[in-house]
Amino acid sequence: MRSSVVVAVLAASGLALTACGGGGDSESSDDSGMNLATPGTLTVCADVPFPPFAFEKNGEYTGFDMELTKEIAKGIGLKQQVKDIGFEGLQSGAALNAGTCDIGAAAMTITDEREKNLDFSDPYYDSLQSLLVPKNAKFKLEDAKGKTIAAKQGTTGEAYAQKHAPKSAEIKSFPSNSELYPALESGAVDAVMMDLPSNIANQGTKFTISEKYDTGEQYGMPVKTGNKKLLKAVNKQLKELKDDGTYDKLYDKYFSE
Repeated sequence: MRSSVVVAVLAASGLALTACGGGGDSESSDDSGMNLATPGTLTVCADVPFPPFAFEKNGEYTGFDMELTKEIAKGIGLKQQVKDIGFEGLQSGAALNAGTCDIGAAAMTITDEREKNLDFSDPYYDSLQSLLVPKNAKFKLEDAKGKTIAAKQGTTGEAYAQKHAPKSAEIKSFPSNSELYPALESGAVDAVMMDLPSNIANQGTKFTISEKYDTGEQYGMPVKTGNKKLLKAVNKQLKELKDDGTYDKLYDKYFSE
């Protein structure tokens, strides 16, 4: 399974859109020592669509993670390029450690397991898990006996559902949101276990969030293990964006229930 993931990651490296986010002067544009995939460019791997963190609009990638990494790149003095790859290839460390990209921005929870293969930035977002169900059949996780619960492969939501759902419930994993929410829409699954912001963005008028779970999760931006100079630069920019109010403006733009 791991070898096929690497192939998929390398194939996906051609699916890139470039955002005009470079040219900032709060740091030198000298990127020596950062081991960038492309000199002068911060190449960001994302899993699109994952609103409100990453999605495509008018032919460009946008969302909280996309705008935040654009500001980070600008502060370092780099352009930003976004590559859309599968979440599994990103969270496993395959994409970053193969040099497909420099940093991940995919609403990724910092976990001990992932830290074996990746280094993470300082936390930049606190998240909850949640259960999205049809409004006309509202139920909680403990009531999901015999039901099929969808989750995205390799996520902490998948792990939470596997651990806490009734034994008779089926946990069905999907590679991306492109399959996950349509499965709920079509009735192929009974519920979706996913990070709260994603379920809020996809609930529409037919679905509702029946439960929220405080799992103590924090998102971080992964980089290749050992790339200390890049990690230091990213953490410096995160702090500056919080200090100057830019982070709060982006947060308020994308998160509301």
